[in-house]
Amino acid sequence: MSMVGRYARLTPAELSRAVLHPDWAREFVEERMAAEPGDGTPAPGSRLHSTGKMWHALDHLLRLRGVEVNVVHGEEEIPGAEDWGYGAPRMIRPERVRGAAGAMAAITPEGLVERFPPAELADAGICPRAGGSDPGQRLDDVAVAYQDLAAFLRTAARLRQGLLVWIG
Repeated sequence: MSMVGRYARLTPAELSRAVLHPDWAREFVEERMAAEPGDGTPAPGSRLHSTGKMWHALDHLLRLRGVEVNVVHGEEEIPGAEDWGYGAPRMIRPERVRGAAGAMAAITPEGLVERFPPAELADAGICPRAGGSDPGQRLDDVAVAYQDLAAFLRTAARLRQGLLVWIG
């Protein structure tokens, strides 16, 4: 089973409800996941996002670039939430989403991975590190995942939404 980074955009009211009723949050997310196309691509306007297996590399590179908001793992626990794959979901409040979107706007996808030797991902034990994969291609894949994640956060910030974040 692969570990993938997952996100759900929630309004402030939905985020508050998720904190009070974590089972509701799981149902909310599962209903939206069931409505997505079967090929893994998000439907237009989807409130869900996945970084796929790139979550680990994104976490590492965003920290190196000084992004203070933990967009990969979330910032606050959801009290009483159960495990959604590899731990319970965490949240990022709307004001912190805006901060993350602003910080990420200052970093281009190329800027995220520049000055980072491709083999360093593997040497640091950063996933994905699939055998036989070209390290340069992995960094290209990370840059694309970053671009998509930044766009998702910009949308959430524009709509004043918070996020549920989990590794599933």
